[in-house]
Amino acid sequence: MTLQLPHLTLSFWDVLDIIATAYIIYLVLIIMRGTRGMQILQGIALLLILRAAAQYFHMWTVFSLLNALLIVSGVAIPIVFQPELRRALAQLGRAGFHEGRQQPYDAARLQELCATLGTAATVLSRSAIGAIIVIERQAALDEYAESGTMVDALATAELLLALFTPRSPLHDGAAIVRRDRVLAAGCFLPLSEALSLDRRTGTRHRAALGITEQTDAVALVISEETGGIAIAKDGRLEEQPQSAQGVSAAVQAALVATRGARRRRLTFVDHARNIMQRVHLANNGLDKTKLRS
Repeated sequence: MTLQLPHLTLSFWDVLDIIATAYIIYLVLIIMRGTRGMQILQGIALLLILRAAAQYFHMWTVFSLLNALLIVSGVAIPIVFQPELRRALAQLGRAGFHEGRQQPYDAARLQELCATLGTAATVLSRSAIGAIIVIERQAALDEYAESGTMVDALATAELLLALFTPRSPLHDGAAIVRRDRVLAAGCFLPLSEALSLDRRTGTRHRAALGITEQTDAVALVISEETGGIAIAKDGRLEEQPQSAQGVSAAVQAALVATRGARRRRLTFVDHARNIMQRVHLANNGLDKTKLRS
């Protein structure tokens, strides 16, 4: 099948090629819209316009310089984006091939763990002690656990309070819980750089959002400044009542929530937009940090 146009003959595969290329360009623009990555795209577009102008006016020295800049940009961009691309591809692989591999929480253990977290959170809140506790679900958190100190102990309220006591060796970081055990403490977490966040959002809350954007984990965060308790899941933060029963019920609901309509699964576009939103943190060393706010 061919399409006859004046001075142009298009086959079916040519039309399909054009449609696929247009869709890819549209997808890239959708990914970058509203992110700082759009600034990179605008910069590259400006270089291309200047290069075309230099070629039109026969300014060959400027043309050569702009060509060199474009070549350097093509090499530098994948290097700058490498950590974020690696994390996004790993997350896509987990979502596509490993999701659902782990067994669901045992009801009794889950209730006991949630009660423990609720008790610890309320005590920390009343004492104005900042903390962040990440509960692992389907996606393994070994990469983040390795950045801290391995604990591998039964999760109890006393242990969690001891870990986050000010001036203790492991208080300045996140604790990671796997099933009913504290896997590691003092862990580094990635920060969220979502443009919609309030500038006053503290480091702990950004870290809670960051880890839940990149994995399916649930994060329990206690503010050191206000004593407020919040739960982060799927890149969303919800304030919780400062009561052990309320926090316990909220954590349990977050952990056992189905993956249907109640949980919006992150698409490739979501992952890619998160990459673009976080990329500029790598330049100032804030992509991963201990938690001091």
